[in-house]
Amino acid sequence: MDERLTVYDDKMRKTFEYLETDFSTIRAGRANPHVLDRIKVDYYGTPTPLQQVGNVTVPEPRMIQIAPWEKSLIKEIEKAILSSDVGLTPSNDGAVIRLVFPELTEEHRKSLAKDIRKKAEDAKVAVRNVRRDGNDAFKKLEKEDVSKDVIDELQDSLQKLTDQYIKKIDEAMEAKSKEIMTV
Repeated sequence: MDERLTVYDDKMRKTFEYLETDFSTIRAGRANPHVLDRIKVDYYGTPTPLQQVGNVTVPEPRMIQIAPWEKSLIKEIEKAILSSDVGLTPSNDGAVIRLVFPELTEEHRKSLAKDIRKKAEDAKVAVRNVRRDGNDAFKKLEKEDVSKDVIDELQDSLQKLTDQYIKKIDEAMEAKSKEIMTV
């Protein structure tokens, strides 16, 4: 791959990776520890990722269990979960915290699927913006005595790269929508 294309490939790849990370935080009615990835717990005055203050496990398909390393953190972990956008209410028995995932209603599944489509569309727009930036940069190469054939070849390669990432985004969207809509 031409080194002039590598910059744009990196930007498109990062956009796709961000989308995948975003999709992994959407809960689908099954327990997925990644829904807790963005939650930070106040650990002695320092915001610390939840996974670093306790053991996060999935003992049942619809339950996440958090066993804090220190019992004194239970209240802080509960507070962090309640103040997050996860939409789950923690319960504790003094030693572990449990998060039970309720069945998703059909209406909520459709709402999540719509949200997934919007996130995918935003990612496609970001990829197309990278393509536009690349095409603008390649057009400026004409002033640097680069032949029209080389510029056309770069633009064609950039378009193929864009098509690949758009296809990946569509596939990820379909897979996540299918996961959400599966009862």
